[in-house]
Amino acid sequence: MHIHSIIRTINRDLVPQFEEKLREHLESKDREWLIEQIVRLTLDAHSLQENDRKQLVEAKEKDRAERKQRLFSICLDMHCLQAFLDAFQNVSRESLIRDGHLLEIVPAKGKELIEEKHRTSRGSELLLYAKDMLFGLLFGDENTNTHFSRKEREMLTLVLPSFKSHCLDFMKATTEYSALGTWQDPESISNDAQADNVILEVEFGEVEGELIGKGILLALSLINNLEVNEQILYGRMINIEQSTLIT
Repeated sequence: MHIHSIIRTINRDLVPQFEEKLREHLESKDREWLIEQIVRLTLDAHSLQENDRKQLVEAKEKDRAERKQRLFSICLDMHCLQAFLDAFQNVSRESLIRDGHLLEIVPAKGKELIEEKHRTSRGSELLLYAKDMLFGLLFGDENTNTHFSRKEREMLTLVLPSFKSHCLDFMKATTEYSALGTWQDPESISNDAQADNVILEVEFGEVEGELIGKGILLALSLINNLEVNEQILYGRMINIEQSTLIT
């Protein structure tokens, strides 16, 4: 018997079982979900990609608008920044567990992302706050009720695994590069050979005393300990004598 005949015979036996299980599964779904799936099945691949792209753009715009609104309520200035630095100056995974932001069972550092199921509601709120602070420190101005006397330009460079880069996709005016990296973990938990990484570069304005840079590092430390979960999240800030941003 030809292989195709064998496959057709098996399919005939399995189709009734498949149909029954599919019906049982679909009966538990709500009407709106079913309509959405039927529409998707009728669209061609190009239309699906275009529709998904539009939804992604709309979702990002909505998230950014909400972030700006929250940032406006923070009223980010030197006083607010100093309070942020004082409150979380000794942050660590241990302190976040002790203070009720993380559950005790979380993925080992250098492995998968820390997900919502590993955080308490306080931890999720703190993660959102850290991302809002990072956004404000990098891009905030009068439109977001952010008030700093920025005296010089700095360049922030971050390197993180590609599959974790979406954790920072809320940042704007960011240059991204793909890069292969090698990380030899002394404890052999997360060794990487030719790892697929993303390099993020973003310019920001700094104040005298480089307090914004300290705030950025603290916000990134919180984000790393609450979500990104790298053993070493590489970040570097350098002064820029001449900016590449030309108007």
